[in-house]
Amino acid sequence: MTQLKALLFDLDGTLIDSMPHHHTAWVEWHRRRELTIDAERFFLETAGRSNVEIFTDMLPGRSGDDYAALAAEKEAIYRDIAATRLGLIAGTHELLDRAAGLGLKLAVCTASTPQNIALAYDRFGIGDKVQTTVSPADGLRGKPHPDIFLEAAKRLGVSPAECLVFEDAPLGVEAARRAGMKAVALTTTMGADAFAGFDNVVAVVPDLLDVHLSFPIHQP
Repeated sequence: MTQLKALLFDLDGTLIDSMPHHHTAWVEWHRRRELTIDAERFFLETAGRSNVEIFTDMLPGRSGDDYAALAAEKEAIYRDIAATRLGLIAGTHELLDRAAGLGLKLAVCTASTPQNIALAYDRFGIGDKVQTTVSPADGLRGKPHPDIFLEAAKRLGVSPAECLVFEDAPLGVEAARRAGMKAVALTTTMGADAFAGFDNVVAVVPDLLDVHLSFPIHQP
């Protein structure tokens, strides 16, 4: 069996309890434009993707500057909410500290913006506990493409088979699958049935408390 050497964490909905606030921000963004939104379907189809990718599909034919401005507006709405309401997923610091004590390498792999990452890191000190943070700001495609996870493995000096991903969204689990990585799915945002079709999911958990880190990663 391949030895586990690194844990790769999504940020929103996995380490920080931000998805309800992103949900509210997207609903508010649509409201301001008098647009309707099926919030559950929207999350399923977009969680893990960069805002520019989302807006490119939503509003085709705009300029890059337009997409950047739209993304900045939505994230400003989110940060106004998160500044006072953002919390951690239960067990975040405990798992990060325990994994570091076991000698595991740690990375955050997120579609979040640099400003949102900074907000979470400044508030909770997550950045001090991981070796690297990878996002579309590094010029990489968002999930379900495997780019972010593969870049994290490269930076940490481990193979994809030696990584275990923690994700709360189907697109993130799919990105891990494409990267050749096993995943733990969190039901912080969606039910367990959302992950039923993924053969790379080794466990489905409600939060990060009592995660035992002895999952079968890869057979030789």
